[in-house]
Amino acid sequence: MRPWCNWSRPDNILLSVDVRFWPLLLACMINGCTSSPDIPSWFDSIERLPIHTTVVDGHRIAYLDTGQGPPVILIHGFGGSMWQWEYQQAALAARHRVITPDLLGSGLSDKPDIEYRPDQLISSFHGFMDALGITQATLVGNSMGAGLAIGMALSHPERVDRLILIDGLPDRIAERLTSPLIRRAIETSAPAWLVTLGNWLFGRTTMESVLKEIVYDHSRLTPAVLERSNRNRRRPGLIPPILAVSRNVPLWEEGYAKRLGEIRRRTMILWGEEDRVFPVQVGRDVQGAIPGSTLALIPKAGHIPQWEQPELVNSFILRFLEH
Repeated sequence: MRPWCNWSRPDNILLSVDVRFWPLLLACMINGCTSSPDIPSWFDSIERLPIHTTVVDGHRIAYLDTGQGPPVILIHGFGGSMWQWEYQQAALAARHRVITPDLLGSGLSDKPDIEYRPDQLISSFHGFMDALGITQATLVGNSMGAGLAIGMALSHPERVDRLILIDGLPDRIAERLTSPLIRRAIETSAPAWLVTLGNWLFGRTTMESVLKEIVYDHSRLTPAVLERSNRNRRRPGLIPPILAVSRNVPLWEEGYAKRLGEIRRRTMILWGEEDRVFPVQVGRDVQGAIPGSTLALIPKAGHIPQWEQPELVNSFILRFLEH
């Protein structure tokens, strides 16, 4: 049996943890949920917004809902949460209804024991729109949240007005990944109980390593941000959905990423110039595959540019929405 860690080098104690523990990284994308299983009344971040809930297929979904106007739904990456969009709420809500859910299996929403196949997550999202009475919306997706937006545009094009894809989702993910951490997460075959144990033993330091991989400007990783992410990784039931989504990456590729050329909705792609997960060329390839799409690069930003460079990203989004 291979060792869990390489203890011979101090800097490798966490980074060399066996692949069984690496799916934790998907849960560490600037999240901010509390450790309580109850849903708090307020979203406390740079502004205070009420947290709403609705029920889709018997599962509770938490979300933010602010502003009035044409609806825009912000979709976090799988394992992430609504906190990845904390800098978009006020800026976009001035002219739009901005809805920001915690997806099924993530953040404050329920984490049922299901397979988390693409069709299940697309069905849940479709049901979420129905529950809120939204017949059509612009979908803004980051990372694998972009995959969900793509899935909706291909499966239910009548529900999608426009698409904004931020640093995701290409085909041939395994060969395009430049992050060894995420590669290990996708390739792991560890059981959920073992990964959960690893989360408790090594989670905080692993989380910080992952954040430094996906965030270009490390000065933004303040003690408050790190503590927020640490609380989120300790939420009950977080690990099994992350593992399930990782196992289903091939289904996202086969069913949706390889069909980018079929998208007929107006599409803008935003990409962090310093993305260590998918380099800029991947964004160019995604743009080249979607007919009529445009690409804008975000300087000094990694895999979640809407969080690192919100003013610039917000300006691109608003210009796209209003023209």
